[in-house]
Amino acid sequence: MSVTHHLKILPPYFKAVEDGRKNFEIRKNDRGFREGDSLCLHEWEDGVFTGQSVDVLITYVTDYMQKPGYVVLGTKKKAECDIIEINQ
Repeated sequence: MSVTHHLKILPPYFKAVEDGRKNFEIRKNDRGFREGDSLCLHEWEDGVFTGQSVDVLITYVTDYMQKPGYVVLGTKKKAECDIIEINQ
């Protein structure tokens, strides 16, 4: 069963995902990310949610050459996310 993970992302990285230049995330694997899961990336600036979100599909997961506990997630943009409350 696929899972949607809601994550914060800083503006320069958000813009690159939104316009299609960035199709990966490097993240701590504290959520058990799997291929087929979705990431709802919520843009945060100066500790505040900007109101912008984007939904991406995880297409690939690898820990090759990463710090222990971190993974690279290959992603493909899907759509805008539904807005939810994100705790700081």
